[in-house]
Amino acid sequence: MVPALRYLGRVCGRARGGFPGGFSAACEPWLLCQGGRRASTSSFDVVIVGGGIVGLASARALILRHPALSIGVLEKEKDLAVHQTGHNSGVIHSGIYYKPESLKAKLCVQGSALIYEYCTQKGISYKQCGKLIVAVEQEEIPRLQALYERGLQNGVQGLRLIQQEDIKKKEPYCRGLMAIDCPYTGIVNYRQVALSFAQDFQEAGGSVLTNFEVEDIEMAKESPSRSEDGMKYPIIIRNTKGEEVRCQYVVTCAGLYSDRISELSGCNPNPRIVPFRGDYLILKPEKRYLVKGNIYPVPDSRFPFLGVHFTPRMDGSIWLGPNAVLAFKREGYRPFDFSARDIMDTIIKSGLIKLVFQNFSYGVNEMYKACFLSATVKHLQKFIPEITVTDILRGPAGVRAQALDRDGNLIEDFVFDGGVGDIGNRILHVRNAPSPAATSSLAISGMIVDEVQQRFKL
Repeated sequence: MVPALRYLGRVCGRARGGFPGGFSAACEPWLLCQGGRRASTSSFDVVIVGGGIVGLASARALILRHPALSIGVLEKEKDLAVHQTGHNSGVIHSGIYYKPESLKAKLCVQGSALIYEYCTQKGISYKQCGKLIVAVEQEEIPRLQALYERGLQNGVQGLRLIQQEDIKKKEPYCRGLMAIDCPYTGIVNYRQVALSFAQDFQEAGGSVLTNFEVEDIEMAKESPSRSEDGMKYPIIIRNTKGEEVRCQYVVTCAGLYSDRISELSGCNPNPRIVPFRGDYLILKPEKRYLVKGNIYPVPDSRFPFLGVHFTPRMDGSIWLGPNAVLAFKREGYRPFDFSARDIMDTIIKSGLIKLVFQNFSYGVNEMYKACFLSATVKHLQKFIPEITVTDILRGPAGVRAQALDRDGNLIEDFVFDGGVGDIGNRILHVRNAPSPAATSSLAISGMIVDEVQQRFKL
């Protein structure tokens, strides 16, 4: 058995001009404290598969609640939080959009408060810059008013409906008939938050193993000698290099690969993950004055995604977007990234074809906007008429892990499951942790730990 790899880093002191929370500019803010209490062992009481913000928050919450447990995090990349966590808009959502009494609504409202509190405690920079949800057409006003009522039901703080003159006071270059002012919305660097979770986890004695891409999960075959490891740590997790980790219990937070990891363990592969790429545009620096806070459209319930919006970033840049187009690779951040396996899984095993037929005109429009900047700019001009094609640049992209059922319906809420048999009874799969998972990560982690305790009798 190969000893577990240790994620090496160093603790960086706060330097002049350094990052908040003790990270200096000379050593990047994602470097972690060195080692953990059991970093040299290959056996753990609990293993978390997935080093994104949900996995790291869950590992942190679990070790803080159960400090006597040996806990390991497995991440397939050489760095942590580089996929969905590292490619999102950075918005701290208020919880206005989600169906009242849903987990998404409850966890977002709780999670945003916890994120603000955590960042304040850790000295992680954030900006509570607010958000306007703006109606630019008369027919959008009833939907805007209904959204306002939903936000009140969800307990979102500080909401108010404002008219044209107040829109101009908050966003001088934005036109609109009416808007919801969401002052509690903010922005943060979620990768910095996730890596702070990882540091908390390691300092509490946890171990982080990177470059560990899970290829197989199986029960140990009991040896004639009835080895202690085989009895105490009956689950073997093997990576693509043939290295092994043993454990008693497994929690998977695998994001874009949650369905495949579930299949590896013999559990239900449904719902399937369909990757949607979101391309962002960037406002040129000399035009940043046009946008002060987040500016969002009124969502249309007929369509599956929120729509293009204006998002300030912690570095001062302004992102415009994202669109939502099918990605031809699960980690396909570029338009021509392609994986035959990923696209065949999407077409054959998911309900994508039904989703396409249900939203054909929307999908065609999103593809058109992805190809032609002028089409996206035309949409943006509904909110800020001064923006022109020459004011924007193509920017980064993210890929959203969208869970889809066989009937082509988007799975909107959280999905947890395990399985049957020896392995299934020792695994909790976090199958769907949809946006706003980053905002909700601390609240989600508490719920996951509750579920782990109940299932595994910790």
